[in-house]
Amino acid sequence: MRYAIQLIRSVLFNLAMYIALPLVGLFYLPWLVVSSKGAIAGCHRYCIIVVWLLRWMVGIRCEVRGTPPTGEALIAAKHQSFLDVLLIYHAVPRGKFVFKDILKYAPVVGQFGLRIGCIPVKRGQRGAAIKKMLADVKSGTALPGQLIIYSQGTRIAPGVKAPYKIGVGALYRDMGQPCYPVATNVGVLWPKRGFYRVPGAAVVDFLPVIAPGMPVDEFMKKLQTDVEARSDALAVEAGFHG
Repeated sequence: MRYAIQLIRSVLFNLAMYIALPLVGLFYLPWLVVSSKGAIAGCHRYCIIVVWLLRWMVGIRCEVRGTPPTGEALIAAKHQSFLDVLLIYHAVPRGKFVFKDILKYAPVVGQFGLRIGCIPVKRGQRGAAIKKMLADVKSGTALPGQLIIYSQGTRIAPGVKAPYKIGVGALYRDMGQPCYPVATNVGVLWPKRGFYRVPGAAVVDFLPVIAPGMPVDEFMKKLQTDVEARSDALAVEAGFHG
């Protein structure tokens, strides 16, 4: 009975979340047209709404640990579900993602994503996208802020191991900015597939910053070791025993 009730609450939460998306998009659309600040404000407002709905409807408490960056920085994060996208974005003032090219055609998500400075990447062409982004930064056309990249390139369920993509190392080397690794356990409570949401504490943890200048191979090893170890510990904290 308890499972059935939580499942119903989870389904209702998902409906509310998807209904809120176009409503927020329409409300902030006029501001978005004239300024990227409107897109940023709309994205932050949507994050606030979803976090509130999570706690009220399904019993998931959201927590950000560590010290998120406020200046120019690279954020190399663990990706487990849509929830870590929201929590990481809302934790920083001007976040922008490296995201799949197809998302730029998605209603609301695509328009707002491009307006806040997200970088669309076609599958198999990440190297070209990185070169263009670096060129834009040098020419001054890219929006300032915190560039968020998912080091494994896709959502990875808790307990599953997958390689870290070298693209994050190339960005770290060429941007010359501090890198903030981010661990998470959100996939325990909000799985990458399905509607069921598990009550508990969903955490994204900004780990100690990695200063620029480290050799790429050392950077990649440290990034993976730190993020995987902390994500595994957070998963256990959330009740995962994979």
